[in-house]
Amino acid sequence: MITPAFAQGAAAPGGTDLFVQLLPFGLVLIIMYFLLFRPQQRRAKAHQEMVKNLRRGDVIVMNNGMIAKITKVIDDNEIEVEISDSVKVRMLRGMVAELRVKSEPSAG
Repeated sequence: MITPAFAQGAAAPGGTDLFVQLLPFGLVLIIMYFLLFRPQQRRAKAHQEMVKNLRRGDVIVMNNGMIAKITKVIDDNEIEVEISDSVKVRMLRGMVAELRVKSEPSAG
């Protein structure tokens, strides 16, 4: 003998229950996007812009921590830097970590 109240309580889970269960996961993904992914994309975009605008005379910090002065822009991928008196090396633009001193544009 099953009473009608017990028979009605065993309903199958509906679509709204599934939505309520997945809602916290969606909120976590949205929060991760705004706290992790979006700022990282902004930093990468700013770094690409900085690397693209390097000129002769700029003082830079390399990824290894050395400070150097750009003596020659070779092409879109390479620059020549002076790390000490009369010690010049070629390096990839992507290895520039920070721009310390921006040179003034030449008048000619």
